[in-house]
Amino acid sequence: MDGKTRADIKPGMLVNIVLKKDQRTGKLTEGVVKDLLTSAPFHHRGIKVRLDDGQIGRVQEILEAL
Repeated sequence: MDGKTRADIKPGMLVNIVLKKDQRTGKLTEGVVKDLLTSAPFHHRGIKVRLDDGQIGRVQEILEAL
């Protein structure tokens, strides 16, 4: 799954996100979702989340669903 639909993402899921500083390169960061920060049901660049370690970025892919 691509992480553009809010309903597909839940806290505790393992995802790859792109951090703001890595948007130009597209470097992905793996982590576990702590909070969903985008309130809209869909976002074309990916739903913004906060990971357990505090990093914030947009979900590019869902690695492990609950």
